[in-house]
Amino acid sequence: MTILRKRRLPSWEFLTQVVGLDPDRLYPSVYLEDDEAFAIWNQEIGIAQERIFRFGKADNFWEHGAGPCGPCSEIYYDRGEKYGCDNPNCTVGCECDRYIEVWNNVFTQFDNDGKGNYTELEQKNIDTGMGLERLATVVQDVDSIFDVDTIQALRSRVCQLAGKEYRQKYEWDVSIRIVTDHIRSATFMISDGIMPKNEGRGYVLRRIIRRAARHGRLLGIEGRFLADLSNTVIEGSKDGYPELEEKKDFILNILTEEEGKFNRTIDQGLTILSELEAAMEKEGRKELSGQDAFKLYDTYGFPLDLTKEIMEEKGFSVDENGFAEAMEKQKEMARSARPVSNYSGADATVYDDIDPSVTTEFVGYDRLVHESVITVMTTETELADALTDGEIGTIIVEETPFYATMGGQNADTGRITSKEGDFQVLDTIKLLGGKVGHVGKVTKGMLKKGDRVTLSVDVGNRADTCKNHSATHLLQKALRTVLGTHVQQAGSYVDGERLRFDFNHFAAMTPEEIAQTERLVNEKIEESLDVETALMSIEEAKKCGAMALFGEKYGEEVRVVKMGDFSTELCGGTHVGNTGVISAFKILSESGVAAGVRRIEALTGNGVFQHYKELEHTLEEAARTVKTTPAGLVARLEHLTAELKKLQGENESLKSKAAKDALGDVMNQVKEIKGVKLLATKVSGVDMNGLRDLGDQLKAKLGEGVIVLMSDLDGKVNLVAMATEQAMEKGAHAGNLIKGIASLVGGGGGGRPNMAQAGGKNPARMDAALEETGKVLES
Repeated sequence: MTILRKRRLPSWEFLTQVVGLDPDRLYPSVYLEDDEAFAIWNQEIGIAQERIFRFGKADNFWEHGAGPCGPCSEIYYDRGEKYGCDNPNCTVGCECDRYIEVWNNVFTQFDNDGKGNYTELEQKNIDTGMGLERLATVVQDVDSIFDVDTIQALRSRVCQLAGKEYRQKYEWDVSIRIVTDHIRSATFMISDGIMPKNEGRGYVLRRIIRRAARHGRLLGIEGRFLADLSNTVIEGSKDGYPELEEKKDFILNILTEEEGKFNRTIDQGLTILSELEAAMEKEGRKELSGQDAFKLYDTYGFPLDLTKEIMEEKGFSVDENGFAEAMEKQKEMARSARPVSNYSGADATVYDDIDPSVTTEFVGYDRLVHESVITVMTTETELADALTDGEIGTIIVEETPFYATMGGQNADTGRITSKEGDFQVLDTIKLLGGKVGHVGKVTKGMLKKGDRVTLSVDVGNRADTCKNHSATHLLQKALRTVLGTHVQQAGSYVDGERLRFDFNHFAAMTPEEIAQTERLVNEKIEESLDVETALMSIEEAKKCGAMALFGEKYGEEVRVVKMGDFSTELCGGTHVGNTGVISAFKILSESGVAAGVRRIEALTGNGVFQHYKELEHTLEEAARTVKTTPAGLVARLEHLTAELKKLQGENESLKSKAAKDALGDVMNQVKEIKGVKLLATKVSGVDMNGLRDLGDQLKAKLGEGVIVLMSDLDGKVNLVAMATEQAMEKGAHAGNLIKGIASLVGGGGGGRPNMAQAGGKNPARMDAALEETGKVLES
């Protein structure tokens, strides 16, 4: 195997000259067939042949499925016999801890097609790296990374919380190391903007948090403890990673909330798991079914690897294929419930046959009308050479002023016209390979591939969208000013009508904080700050303080949007030229959308004025309805509310009296069933509230016993049953009594032992139900 390699080996120089490791304790390895690397180590670096080890593909050939790959050369360090296994043949490659890999040079020179076929790369490179804490383990001559100075304080805090000593018991050591490792990972992941979720990297975070929580319990740590440990991580790492201190409150709140969620379900989940274990032992099974594992995941929040770990500790395994099938079944059900998108959804294939060399240049930052040539056209299902009147399709051109939906900004709309036709652009979408698709409908004539056309963006919609987009930049800076610098954008949406801004924050905003944020944005609008854009390298952008979105991929050159000295962000969207153009900003709502994520919805410019116009109209209509003016509306409503309350009270009294009069004297209908007095009767035209009032009155007259009342009203039946304390002591149960008789009038219901109610559909069966009451009570 050949590759252009520098004859100087920076990795060797760094380890021996900078770090100061003894060259006689370093042992290189090479790929089995890589004679060139072997010769460099032997002849140019001067390593004896017997100290250079050849290993096969499993150890010294780096690849990860399809893609770039190549042989590698690793450097091992001999830590000495005290870390060895006492095997006289112990050497590099042994599974013990004596020889530890501290460096790897990967010679990336091939491309794997995923089927085991390799071709040489045109651009070859050397990918070199080392494990910082592994190297610290060697330099500090300690057992493992958990003993290096940067991690030891955290490990000690875990031991302190658990009341356990490290290296006293193997099971303790495993849990101590897991908690130590996982809380470090979780702290940095949250700092980077990753939130606990059930998919993607968010699910990785959730799994390590819950595994750490479970091993904390195994160590005997009671209550929530992860935030305490995270604080130790932050204190030990904030000098090198100042953002940890900046986002400290946010990190600790997310950990506390996630740990609390798991604590609420873990006990119940562990109980279910114990029951499943007992059932498996009784049946002689050694494998937990995939369905049961999925239930633990779906209902109790147990990630599969946590269930596997617990089961393996007890000598059981888990049906992972069955788990995957149950997971896929649930996903399929979710997919079938979602609508299919013709253009941007996963099922859309209309663009698959477009020539990959076709691209579109966006020219719409400084113009809204532009001439270009149609390069591609499609219908909803296939490529086309032309679109005619009434047809729906997509047009792609060489250059466009239309902004495609991306970065939270909604697409431009408008028109594409030629000498022969007119196309209404309803949506603009970003396609693979740098193409922009204008989706819409031909409203007149015909447009053809190759036509020179005029593309005209809807001026009003673009202007309003720019106002809303620029306002989100002012809003983010205002939120960081009011709430703290931990605030980061977690999503956004802007169009011509409104803006929505999602951000990381651990609590609902107070009315005062909302008002302060809104006021600050409006102040910056009133100051009429110039909005400047500039292209620069990502490093230059960072130096000037530009905020970037976590997880967003940026090229070598980025676009920086600066609003006076107030806000500087990386952004590819369209904006106003001066904040004064926005004219006004109004927050409509602030709410939670996910754990640790809040959402603000707001309006700008004409949207604000229209909002107040609609409120004014509603106010006038409300005032007119109650025969007053907007200024007197509050006083009028207070008066009407008091009057209504008085009338309702009088009405209830009249209804109660009418029901009592309609019922008459019914105490002569009292029967005794097994020592319990029963009064079961009917009255006409009384609603459920009236029946309950009558029941209370009759119960007072009866003293001790059971009351059953029925009434027909508007063609339906209302039933109420009541039982006194002594009646219940003798076995009476109002809920069971109602269940026993409600079906006779075509209904159902139930309730507590002392009071229950039901409804029915058949008033003609009321007498039959009354006759049955005694039998049901007796039974």
